[in-house]
Amino acid sequence: MNNPLDIIAAISTPAGIGGIAIVRISGKGCVELADSIFQSPTGKKLVSQDPNTIHFGTIVKNETVIDEVLVSVFRSPNSFTGEDSVEISCHGSIYIQQSILQLLIERGARLATPGEFTQRAFLNGKMDLSQAESVADLIASTSAATHRLAMNQMRGGFSNKLIELRTKLLNFTSLIELELDFSEEEVEFADRNNLKEAAFDIEQHISKLADSFALGNAVKTGIPVAIIGETNAGKSTLLNLLLKEEKAIVSDIHGTTRDFIEDTINIEGLIFRLIDTAGIRDTVDTIETLGIERTFKKLEQASIILWVVDAETDDAHTIELSKKILPYVEGKKLILVFNKVDVIFAERKQQKEKLLLEEIPDRVFISAKYHQGTDELQKRLIDAVNIPEFGEQDVVVTNMRHYEALQNALQAILRVSEGLENGISGDFLSQDIRECMYYLGEITGQISTDEILGNIFSKFCIGK
Repeated sequence: MNNPLDIIAAISTPAGIGGIAIVRISGKGCVELADSIFQSPTGKKLVSQDPNTIHFGTIVKNETVIDEVLVSVFRSPNSFTGEDSVEISCHGSIYIQQSILQLLIERGARLATPGEFTQRAFLNGKMDLSQAESVADLIASTSAATHRLAMNQMRGGFSNKLIELRTKLLNFTSLIELELDFSEEEVEFADRNNLKEAAFDIEQHISKLADSFALGNAVKTGIPVAIIGETNAGKSTLLNLLLKEEKAIVSDIHGTTRDFIEDTINIEGLIFRLIDTAGIRDTVDTIETLGIERTFKKLEQASIILWVVDAETDDAHTIELSKKILPYVEGKKLILVFNKVDVIFAERKQQKEKLLLEEIPDRVFISAKYHQGTDELQKRLIDAVNIPEFGEQDVVVTNMRHYEALQNALQAILRVSEGLENGISGDFLSQDIRECMYYLGEITGQISTDEILGNIFSKFCIGK
Protein backbone atom coordinates (compact mmCIF):
# COMPACT_ATOMS: atom_id res chain seq x y z
CA MET A 1 0.00 0.00 0.00
CA ASN A 2 1.08 3.59 -0.61
CA ASN A 3 2.21 5.82 2.24
CA PRO A 4 -0.99 7.32 3.71
CA LEU A 5 0.97 10.35 4.96
CA ASP A 6 1.85 11.53 1.45
CA ILE A 7 0.04 14.42 -0.19
CA ILE A 8 -1.44 12.96 -3.36
CA ALA A 9 -2.43 14.84 -6.50
CA ALA A 10 -4.24 13.95 -9.71
CA ILE A 11 -6.43 15.33 -12.48
CA SER A 12 -9.94 14.13 -11.60
CA THR A 13 -11.75 15.06 -14.82
CA PRO A 14 -11.57 12.93 -18.01
CA ALA A 15 -8.48 13.17 -20.17
CA GLY A 16 -8.58 15.69 -22.99
CA ILE A 17 -9.70 19.25 -23.62
CA GLY A 18 -12.86 20.57 -21.95
CA GLY A 19 -14.47 23.70 -20.59
CA ILE A 20 -12.98 23.14 -17.14
CA ALA A 21 -10.81 20.56 -15.41
CA ILE A 22 -10.32 19.70 -11.74
CA VAL A 23 -6.97 19.00 -10.13
CA ARG A 24 -7.43 17.35 -6.75
CA ILE A 25 -4.95 17.11 -3.86
CA SER A 26 -5.42 15.41 -0.50
CA GLY A 27 -3.43 14.77 2.66
CA LYS A 28 -2.09 16.56 5.71
CA GLY A 29 -0.47 19.82 4.58
CA CYS A 30 -2.22 19.97 1.20
CA VAL A 31 -3.85 23.34 1.96
CA GLU A 32 -0.43 24.86 2.73
CA LEU A 33 0.87 23.27 -0.47
CA ALA A 34 -1.94 24.86 -2.48
CA ASP A 35 -1.15 28.21 -0.84
CA SER A 36 2.40 28.03 -2.19
CA ILE A 37 1.16 28.27 -5.79
CA PHE A 38 -2.09 30.22 -5.31
CA GLN A 39 -2.47 33.99 -5.25
CA SER A 40 -5.70 35.71 -4.22
CA PRO A 41 -6.50 39.24 -5.49
CA THR A 42 -6.97 40.26 -1.85
CA GLY A 43 -3.83 38.52 -0.64
CA LYS A 44 -5.74 36.12 1.63
CA LYS A 45 -4.29 32.70 2.38
CA LEU A 46 -6.22 29.46 1.96
CA VAL A 47 -5.06 28.15 5.35
CA SER A 48 -6.96 30.94 7.09
CA GLN A 49 -10.24 30.31 5.24
CA ASP A 50 -13.25 28.42 6.49
CA PRO A 51 -13.71 24.82 5.28
CA ASN A 52 -16.12 24.09 2.42
CA THR A 53 -15.46 27.44 0.78
CA ILE A 54 -14.44 28.43 -2.76
CA HIS A 55 -11.88 31.12 -3.59
CA PHE A 56 -10.96 32.93 -6.80
CA GLY A 57 -7.35 33.58 -7.70
CA THR A 58 -4.46 32.59 -9.94
CA ILE A 59 -1.96 29.75 -10.08
CA VAL A 60 1.52 31.19 -10.40
CA LYS A 61 4.91 29.69 -11.20
CA ASN A 62 7.96 31.95 -10.86
CA GLU A 63 5.67 34.99 -11.09
CA THR A 64 4.19 33.67 -14.34
CA VAL A 65 0.43 33.21 -14.24
CA ILE A 66 -0.57 29.74 -15.41
CA ASP A 67 -4.34 30.21 -15.09
CA GLU A 68 -7.18 31.91 -13.27
CA VAL A 69 -8.83 29.32 -11.03
CA LEU A 70 -11.39 28.57 -8.34
CA VAL A 71 -10.01 26.68 -5.35
CA SER A 72 -12.28 24.66 -3.05
CA VAL A 73 -11.00 23.96 0.46
CA PHE A 74 -12.14 20.99 2.56
CA ARG A 75 -10.99 20.14 6.07
CA SER A 76 -10.73 16.80 7.84
CA PRO A 77 -12.91 14.91 8.58
CA ASN A 78 -15.57 16.57 6.42
CA SER A 79 -14.17 15.74 3.00
CA PHE A 80 -14.45 12.89 0.54
CA THR A 81 -11.19 11.32 1.71
CA GLY A 82 -11.71 12.20 5.38
CA GLU A 83 -8.54 14.32 5.37
CA ASP A 84 -7.67 17.88 4.30
CA SER A 85 -8.36 18.23 0.57
CA VAL A 86 -8.19 20.92 -2.10
CA GLU A 87 -9.77 20.96 -5.56
CA ILE A 88 -8.46 23.40 -8.17
CA SER A 89 -10.94 24.16 -10.96
CA CYS A 90 -9.00 25.46 -13.97
CA HIS A 91 -9.61 25.90 -17.68
CA GLY A 92 -9.66 22.61 -19.58
CA SER A 93 -6.46 23.08 -21.59
CA ILE A 94 -4.27 19.98 -21.39
CA TYR A 95 -1.24 22.27 -21.02
CA ILE A 96 -2.82 24.08 -18.04
CA GLN A 97 -3.87 20.82 -16.35
CA GLN A 98 -0.42 19.29 -16.69
CA SER A 99 1.35 22.50 -15.66
CA ILE A 100 -0.63 22.73 -12.40
CA LEU A 101 -0.16 19.02 -11.67
CA GLN A 102 3.58 19.23 -12.35
CA LEU A 103 3.88 22.30 -10.15
CA LEU A 104 2.17 20.50 -7.25
CA ILE A 105 4.50 17.52 -7.62
CA GLU A 106 7.53 19.83 -7.69
CA ARG A 107 6.32 21.33 -4.37
CA GLY A 108 6.07 17.95 -2.65
CA ALA A 109 2.94 16.14 -3.75
CA ARG A 110 2.95 12.66 -5.24
CA LEU A 111 0.92 11.50 -8.23
CA ALA A 112 -2.02 9.48 -6.94
CA THR A 113 -2.40 5.86 -7.97
CA PRO A 114 -5.70 4.59 -9.46
CA GLY A 115 -8.47 4.78 -6.87
CA GLU A 116 -6.21 6.18 -4.14
CA PHE A 117 -8.58 9.00 -3.16
CA THR A 118 -11.41 6.49 -2.67
CA GLN A 119 -9.05 4.10 -0.91
CA ARG A 120 -8.21 6.82 1.60
CA ALA A 121 -11.93 7.45 2.09
CA PHE A 122 -12.28 3.76 2.98
CA LEU A 123 -9.23 3.70 5.27
CA ASN A 124 -10.43 6.85 7.03
CA GLY A 125 -13.85 5.35 7.72
CA LYS A 126 -15.81 7.58 5.32
CA MET A 127 -17.28 4.51 3.61
CA ASP A 128 -16.97 0.75 3.77
CA LEU A 129 -15.51 -1.40 1.01
CA SER A 130 -18.80 -2.19 -0.73
CA GLN A 131 -19.62 1.54 -0.83
CA ALA A 132 -16.16 2.28 -2.22
CA GLU A 133 -16.71 -0.24 -5.02
CA SER A 134 -20.06 1.35 -5.79
CA VAL A 135 -18.22 4.61 -6.55
CA ALA A 136 -16.60 2.88 -9.53
CA ASP A 137 -19.97 1.42 -10.52
CA LEU A 138 -21.58 4.86 -10.31
CA ILE A 139 -18.92 6.36 -12.59
CA ALA A 140 -19.36 3.48 -15.06
CA SER A 141 -23.18 3.52 -14.98
CA THR A 142 -24.65 3.67 -18.48
CA SER A 143 -28.38 3.47 -17.75
CA ALA A 144 -30.97 4.63 -15.25
CA ALA A 145 -31.09 1.12 -13.73
CA THR A 146 -27.31 0.80 -13.19
CA HIS A 147 -27.20 4.34 -11.80
CA ARG A 148 -29.99 3.60 -9.32
CA LEU A 149 -28.35 0.38 -8.10
CA ALA A 150 -24.93 2.01 -7.69
CA MET A 151 -26.40 5.04 -5.90
CA ASN A 152 -28.32 2.81 -3.49
CA GLN A 153 -25.20 0.83 -2.65
CA MET A 154 -23.06 3.95 -2.27
CA ARG A 155 -25.59 5.35 0.22
CA GLY A 156 -25.15 2.24 2.32
CA GLY A 157 -28.24 0.16 1.50
CA PHE A 158 -26.25 -3.05 1.07
CA SER A 159 -23.89 -2.25 3.95
CA ASN A 160 -26.75 -1.67 6.39
CA LYS A 161 -28.25 -5.05 5.58
CA LEU A 162 -24.88 -6.78 6.11
CA ILE A 163 -24.32 -4.97 9.41
CA GLU A 164 -27.75 -6.13 10.55
CA LEU A 165 -26.92 -9.75 9.67
CA ARG A 166 -23.49 -9.64 11.34
CA THR A 167 -25.06 -8.21 14.51
CA LYS A 168 -27.52 -11.11 14.64
CA LEU A 169 -24.67 -13.57 14.11
CA LEU A 170 -22.61 -11.91 16.83
CA ASN A 171 -25.47 -12.22 19.31
CA PHE A 172 -25.92 -15.78 18.16
CA THR A 173 -22.31 -16.83 18.73
CA SER A 174 -22.03 -14.88 22.01
CA LEU A 175 -24.71 -17.09 23.56
CA ILE A 176 -23.07 -20.24 22.21
CA GLU A 177 -19.62 -19.26 23.48
CA LEU A 178 -21.02 -18.26 26.86
CA GLU A 179 -22.27 -21.81 27.20
CA LEU A 180 -18.77 -23.08 26.45
CA ASP A 181 -17.41 -21.02 29.36
CA PHE A 182 -19.81 -22.86 31.67
CA SER A 183 -19.59 -26.26 29.99
CA GLU A 184 -18.82 -28.07 33.25
CA GLU A 185 -22.04 -26.76 34.81
CA GLU A 186 -24.02 -27.82 31.69
CA VAL A 187 -25.79 -24.43 31.62
CA GLU A 188 -27.80 -23.62 28.45
CA PHE A 189 -28.07 -19.90 27.72
CA ALA A 190 -29.39 -20.25 24.18
CA ASP A 191 -32.71 -21.91 23.50
CA ARG A 192 -32.05 -24.27 20.58
CA ASN A 193 -35.44 -23.67 18.98
CA ASN A 194 -34.86 -19.92 19.03
CA LEU A 195 -31.41 -20.46 17.54
CA LYS A 196 -32.87 -22.59 14.75
CA GLU A 197 -35.34 -19.82 13.93
CA ALA A 198 -32.59 -17.22 13.99
CA ALA A 199 -30.31 -19.34 11.76
CA PHE A 200 -33.15 -19.93 9.31
CA ASP A 201 -33.95 -16.19 9.20
CA ILE A 202 -30.30 -15.30 8.51
CA GLU A 203 -30.08 -18.04 5.89
CA GLN A 204 -33.15 -16.62 4.10
CA HIS A 205 -31.72 -13.11 4.07
CA ILE A 206 -28.32 -14.21 2.74
CA SER A 207 -29.98 -16.45 0.14
CA LYS A 208 -32.17 -13.57 -1.06
CA LEU A 209 -29.14 -11.32 -1.43
CA ALA A 210 -27.23 -14.00 -3.33
CA ASP A 211 -30.20 -14.72 -5.60
CA SER A 212 -30.47 -11.01 -6.48
CA PHE A 213 -27.10 -11.24 -8.23
CA ALA A 214 -28.68 -12.77 -11.34
CA LEU A 215 -30.78 -9.62 -11.72
CA GLY A 216 -28.03 -7.24 -10.62
CA ASN A 217 -25.44 -8.72 -12.97
CA ALA A 218 -27.86 -8.60 -15.90
CA VAL A 219 -28.68 -4.94 -15.22
CA LYS A 220 -25.01 -4.05 -14.76
CA THR A 221 -23.41 -5.93 -17.67
CA GLY A 222 -26.40 -6.10 -20.02
CA ILE A 223 -29.06 -8.72 -20.65
CA PRO A 224 -27.58 -11.17 -23.18
CA VAL A 225 -29.73 -11.50 -26.32
CA ALA A 226 -28.69 -14.06 -28.95
CA ILE A 227 -29.86 -13.40 -32.52
CA ILE A 228 -30.04 -16.77 -34.27
CA GLY A 229 -31.47 -18.25 -37.44
CA GLU A 230 -30.50 -19.65 -40.80
CA THR A 231 -28.11 -17.93 -43.17
CA ASN A 232 -29.57 -14.91 -44.98
CA ALA A 233 -32.58 -14.70 -42.64
CA GLY A 234 -31.65 -11.09 -41.88
CA LYS A 235 -29.86 -11.45 -38.52
CA SER A 236 -27.02 -9.06 -39.31
CA THR A 237 -29.40 -6.54 -40.89
CA LEU A 238 -31.49 -6.65 -37.71
CA LEU A 239 -28.39 -6.16 -35.53
CA ASN A 240 -27.32 -3.13 -37.57
CA LEU A 241 -30.85 -1.72 -37.42
CA LEU A 242 -31.09 -2.02 -33.63
CA LEU A 243 -27.59 -0.59 -33.10
CA LYS A 244 -28.15 2.13 -35.71
CA GLU A 245 -24.73 1.45 -37.24
CA GLU A 246 -23.16 -0.91 -39.79
CA LYS A 247 -21.67 -3.27 -37.23
CA ALA A 248 -22.03 -6.51 -39.20
CA ILE A 249 -21.38 -7.23 -42.87
CA VAL A 250 -24.61 -7.79 -44.81
CA SER A 251 -24.48 -9.86 -48.00
CA ASP A 252 -26.65 -12.14 -50.12
CA ILE A 253 -23.86 -14.71 -49.92
CA HIS A 254 -24.70 -17.49 -47.47
CA GLY A 255 -22.42 -17.92 -44.46
CA THR A 256 -21.11 -14.33 -44.31
CA THR A 257 -21.16 -14.27 -40.49
CA ARG A 258 -18.76 -16.99 -39.33
CA ASP A 259 -18.28 -15.85 -35.74
CA PHE A 260 -20.42 -13.96 -33.26
CA ILE A 261 -20.55 -10.15 -33.22
CA GLU A 262 -21.48 -8.46 -29.94
CA ASP A 263 -22.52 -4.94 -28.94
CA THR A 264 -24.87 -3.22 -26.49
CA ILE A 265 -27.99 -1.11 -26.85
CA ASN A 266 -29.90 0.96 -24.29
CA ILE A 267 -33.67 0.53 -24.48
CA GLU A 268 -35.73 2.50 -21.94
CA GLY A 269 -32.89 2.54 -19.43
CA LEU A 270 -31.97 -1.16 -19.75
CA ILE A 271 -28.80 -2.43 -21.39
CA PHE A 272 -29.16 -5.33 -23.82
CA ARG A 273 -26.08 -7.20 -25.04
CA LEU A 274 -26.95 -8.20 -28.61
CA ILE A 275 -25.06 -11.16 -30.05
CA ASP A 276 -25.28 -11.78 -33.80
CA THR A 277 -24.37 -15.40 -34.50
CA ALA A 278 -23.34 -17.51 -37.47
CA GLY A 279 -26.27 -18.77 -39.55
CA ILE A 280 -27.45 -22.30 -38.79
CA ARG A 281 -27.24 -24.65 -41.79
CA ASP A 282 -25.61 -27.88 -42.94
CA THR A 283 -22.17 -27.10 -44.31
CA VAL A 284 -18.84 -28.79 -45.04
CA ASP A 285 -16.90 -25.55 -44.54
CA THR A 286 -14.67 -26.08 -41.48
CA ILE A 287 -14.59 -22.43 -40.39
CA GLU A 288 -18.33 -21.98 -40.83
CA THR A 289 -18.94 -25.18 -38.84
CA LEU A 290 -16.91 -23.77 -35.93
CA GLY A 291 -19.00 -20.60 -36.12
CA ILE A 292 -22.24 -22.62 -35.93
CA GLU A 293 -20.90 -24.51 -32.90
CA ARG A 294 -20.30 -21.14 -31.23
CA THR A 295 -23.87 -20.15 -32.10
CA PHE A 296 -25.22 -22.99 -29.95
CA LYS A 297 -22.83 -22.06 -27.12
CA LYS A 298 -24.16 -18.50 -27.20
CA LEU A 299 -27.69 -19.92 -27.08
CA GLU A 300 -26.86 -21.48 -23.73
CA GLN A 301 -25.42 -18.21 -22.37
CA ALA A 302 -28.25 -15.91 -23.51
CA SER A 303 -31.32 -14.98 -21.46
CA ILE A 304 -33.37 -13.97 -24.49
CA ILE A 305 -33.33 -15.62 -27.93
CA LEU A 306 -34.41 -13.81 -31.08
CA TRP A 307 -34.97 -16.53 -33.66
CA VAL A 308 -35.03 -14.72 -37.00
CA VAL A 309 -37.02 -16.58 -39.67
CA ASP A 310 -37.26 -15.59 -43.32
CA ALA A 311 -41.02 -15.12 -43.76
CA GLU A 312 -40.79 -16.73 -47.21
CA THR A 313 -39.29 -19.93 -45.82
CA ASP A 314 -41.36 -23.09 -46.15
CA ASP A 315 -43.18 -23.87 -42.89
CA ALA A 316 -42.12 -27.53 -42.90
CA HIS A 317 -38.48 -26.47 -43.13
CA THR A 318 -38.90 -24.06 -40.19
CA ILE A 319 -40.52 -26.81 -38.10
CA GLU A 320 -37.63 -29.15 -38.90
CA LEU A 321 -35.10 -26.48 -37.85
CA SER A 322 -36.97 -25.98 -34.57
CA LYS A 323 -35.99 -29.53 -33.57
CA LYS A 324 -32.36 -28.36 -33.51
CA ILE A 325 -33.04 -25.09 -31.70
CA LEU A 326 -35.72 -25.81 -29.08
CA PRO A 327 -33.60 -28.20 -26.93
CA TYR A 328 -31.13 -25.34 -26.35
CA VAL A 329 -33.66 -22.71 -25.27
CA GLU A 330 -35.47 -24.45 -22.45
CA GLY A 331 -36.11 -21.98 -19.60
CA LYS A 332 -35.17 -19.00 -21.77
CA LYS A 333 -37.35 -16.35 -23.37
CA LEU A 334 -37.73 -17.20 -27.07
CA ILE A 335 -39.15 -14.67 -29.53
CA LEU A 336 -39.90 -15.68 -33.12
CA VAL A 337 -38.97 -12.81 -35.41
CA PHE A 338 -40.47 -13.22 -38.89
CA ASN A 339 -38.37 -11.02 -41.16
CA LYS A 340 -39.01 -9.79 -44.72
CA VAL A 341 -42.77 -9.50 -44.12
CA ASP A 342 -42.81 -6.81 -46.80
CA VAL A 343 -42.75 -9.61 -49.41
CA ILE A 344 -45.51 -11.90 -48.08
CA PHE A 345 -49.26 -11.54 -48.45
CA ALA A 346 -51.47 -10.54 -45.52
CA GLU A 347 -53.22 -13.93 -45.39
CA ARG A 348 -49.84 -15.71 -45.34
CA LYS A 349 -48.78 -13.55 -42.39
CA GLN A 350 -52.00 -14.43 -40.58
CA GLN A 351 -51.26 -18.15 -41.06
CA LYS A 352 -47.79 -17.81 -39.54
CA GLU A 353 -49.22 -15.74 -36.74
CA LYS A 354 -51.68 -18.44 -35.68
CA LEU A 355 -50.53 -21.86 -36.82
CA LEU A 356 -46.76 -22.20 -37.27
CA LEU A 357 -44.88 -23.36 -34.14
CA GLU A 358 -47.73 -22.90 -31.71
CA GLU A 359 -45.39 -23.78 -28.82
CA ILE A 360 -43.68 -20.40 -29.39
CA PRO A 361 -46.49 -17.88 -28.79
CA ASP A 362 -44.25 -14.79 -28.68
CA ARG A 363 -43.69 -13.61 -32.25
CA VAL A 364 -43.00 -10.36 -34.06
CA PHE A 365 -43.27 -9.47 -37.75
CA ILE A 366 -40.63 -7.11 -39.10
CA SER A 367 -38.86 -5.93 -42.20
CA ALA A 368 -35.29 -5.21 -41.15
CA LYS A 369 -34.57 -3.89 -44.63
CA TYR A 370 -37.36 -1.30 -44.52
CA HIS A 371 -37.23 -0.62 -40.74
CA GLN A 372 -40.70 -2.01 -40.07
CA GLY A 373 -41.77 -3.54 -36.76
CA THR A 374 -38.63 -2.77 -34.77
CA ASP A 375 -40.50 -0.63 -32.24
CA GLU A 376 -42.68 -3.64 -31.44
CA LEU A 377 -39.57 -5.84 -31.20
CA GLN A 378 -37.94 -3.47 -28.70
CA LYS A 379 -41.14 -3.47 -26.66
CA ARG A 380 -41.07 -7.29 -26.62
CA LEU A 381 -37.46 -7.21 -25.41
CA ILE A 382 -38.43 -4.97 -22.49
CA ASP A 383 -41.38 -7.24 -21.64
CA ALA A 384 -39.15 -10.33 -21.87
CA VAL A 385 -36.73 -9.09 -19.23
CA ASN A 386 -39.45 -8.99 -16.56
CA ILE A 387 -37.30 -7.02 -14.15
CA PRO A 388 -39.28 -6.24 -11.01
CA GLU A 389 -39.60 -2.68 -9.86
CA PHE A 390 -36.94 -1.84 -7.29
CA GLY A 391 -36.64 1.38 -5.37
CA GLU A 392 -33.93 3.17 -3.47
CA GLN A 393 -34.32 0.90 -0.43
CA ASP A 394 -34.09 -2.39 -2.34
CA VAL A 395 -30.78 -4.24 -2.12
CA VAL A 396 -29.58 -5.87 -5.35
CA VAL A 397 -26.10 -7.44 -5.55
CA THR A 398 -24.17 -6.48 -8.70
CA ASN A 399 -20.59 -7.38 -7.78
CA MET A 400 -19.11 -10.84 -8.40
CA ARG A 401 -16.82 -10.54 -5.36
CA HIS A 402 -19.84 -9.85 -3.16
CA TYR A 403 -21.75 -12.76 -4.70
CA GLU A 404 -18.92 -15.22 -4.03
CA ALA A 405 -18.63 -14.04 -0.42
CA LEU A 406 -22.40 -14.39 0.04
CA GLN A 407 -22.28 -17.92 -1.35
CA ASN A 408 -19.55 -18.82 1.14
CA ALA A 409 -21.51 -17.20 3.98
CA LEU A 410 -24.61 -19.12 2.92
CA GLN A 411 -22.76 -22.45 3.06
CA ALA A 412 -21.50 -21.58 6.55
CA ILE A 413 -24.95 -20.71 7.93
CA LEU A 414 -26.41 -23.85 6.33
CA ARG A 415 -23.85 -25.86 8.28
CA VAL A 416 -25.02 -24.06 11.43
CA SER A 417 -28.65 -25.03 10.75
CA GLU A 418 -27.63 -28.60 10.03
CA GLY A 419 -25.53 -28.68 13.20
CA LEU A 420 -28.44 -27.46 15.30
CA GLU A 421 -30.66 -30.17 13.84
CA ASN A 422 -28.06 -32.82 14.60
CA GLY A 423 -27.22 -31.48 18.06
CA ILE A 424 -23.49 -30.96 17.47
CA SER A 425 -21.38 -29.28 20.14
CA GLY A 426 -21.28 -25.53 20.61
CA ASP A 427 -17.63 -25.12 19.63
CA PHE A 428 -18.35 -26.42 16.10
CA LEU A 429 -21.43 -24.22 15.85
CA SER A 430 -19.43 -21.19 16.93
CA GLN A 431 -16.76 -21.91 14.33
CA ASP A 432 -19.31 -21.98 11.49
CA ILE A 433 -21.04 -18.84 12.79
CA ARG A 434 -17.74 -16.96 12.86
CA GLU A 435 -16.95 -18.18 9.37
CA CYS A 436 -20.26 -16.75 8.17
CA MET A 437 -19.42 -13.46 9.89
CA TYR A 438 -15.99 -13.49 8.24
CA TYR A 439 -17.39 -13.70 4.71
CA LEU A 440 -19.98 -10.99 5.34
CA GLY A 441 -17.23 -8.80 6.82
CA GLU A 442 -15.09 -9.43 3.75
CA ILE A 443 -17.70 -7.64 1.63
CA THR A 444 -17.74 -4.45 3.71
CA GLY A 445 -14.00 -4.46 4.44
CA GLN A 446 -14.29 -5.27 8.14
CA ILE A 447 -12.12 -8.21 7.11
CA SER A 448 -9.63 -7.19 4.41
CA THR A 449 -6.10 -7.70 3.14
CA ASP A 450 -3.71 -5.52 1.18
CA GLU A 451 -4.11 -7.92 -1.75
CA ILE A 452 -7.90 -7.49 -1.82
CA LEU A 453 -7.65 -3.71 -1.50
CA GLY A 454 -4.99 -3.48 -4.19
CA ASN A 455 -7.05 -5.56 -6.59
CA ILE A 456 -10.20 -3.47 -6.02
CA PHE A 457 -8.74 0.02 -6.21
CA SER A 458 -6.39 -0.71 -9.13
CA LYS A 459 -9.51 -0.88 -11.34
CA PHE A 460 -10.45 2.75 -10.55
CA CYS A 461 -9.45 5.67 -12.71
CA ILE A 462 -6.67 7.97 -11.50
CA GLY A 463 -8.12 10.96 -9.64
CA LYS A 464 -10.97 9.00 -8.04
